[in-house]
Amino acid sequence: MARKVIITVALTGAFHGKEANPNLPEQPEEIAQAAYEAYQAGASIAHIHARDKDGVSSNDPAIFSEINRRVREKCPIIIQNSTAPANKPGTVAADGLKVLEAEYLPEMCSLDCSLIATTWKDRTFIYEWTREFLIDAARRMRDLNIKPELEVFNPTSIEDIVNYVYPEGVLEDPLSFSFVMGMDRNSQQAMQFSNENLVHLINKVPQGSHFSALAIGPHQLPGSVMTMLMGGNIRVGFEDNIYFRKGELAKSNAQLVERVANFAREFGYEVATPAEARTILGIPQLK
Repeated sequence: MARKVIITVALTGAFHGKEANPNLPEQPEEIAQAAYEAYQAGASIAHIHARDKDGVSSNDPAIFSEINRRVREKCPIIIQNSTAPANKPGTVAADGLKVLEAEYLPEMCSLDCSLIATTWKDRTFIYEWTREFLIDAARRMRDLNIKPELEVFNPTSIEDIVNYVYPEGVLEDPLSFSFVMGMDRNSQQAMQFSNENLVHLINKVPQGSHFSALAIGPHQLPGSVMTMLMGGNIRVGFEDNIYFRKGELAKSNAQLVERVANFAREFGYEVATPAEARTILGIPQLK
């Protein structure tokens, strides 16, 4: 039987917006429509950030709730909300967890697991994702039946999860990791993308866990294909890359999903449906 490959689509992020690509969705209805189109193209997970009416990154649980409700009205894709603090002055790590107060909760949430400093435009800010923070956040997600997606920016973050967070009993098997690669230009302590680094990260993941590479910009396509061929899943989307090929802006998130779904089939894999992805990841099926 062919291996099932899970495709995650990161629809919109916390940094660039329509000024970078006018096709990037920002408002709830846009995001929900983009999720539906990506689902039709083969995505089984939608990774979602929220923005306010002006398109500015936001941690407002009411906005997340509206997005989640609209997505679910359109399709059965797995909803994965970001817990990153909003990209604006004054936010702290805990602000990202406001999504857990949403009336309409997601099935998954990202959980960033690295201490990094990011420079964006004229400011530098430190993400204080300490071990204590991770344990508390993972516990809160577990109590709400939300599956964490463990985003790691370097190899030591995997060691922290395996050696210090997992033993606390706040994470349920199977673990699911996303390797954030290629943010080194903007983030101190982030890894470059390379095949060598990818292999090193995969070798550190506990047996039985799932993984994908979140490869930024021009690394997205080679990173996705390499990770898939090495037993992992795929993540594409406008949060990580706004181009279809060099010099050509992507028309939609669905266009990026469709390309990697075709690659997966050409290599003899099957693209997982949302129901199949729920079974693989240990997430309850929709009722």
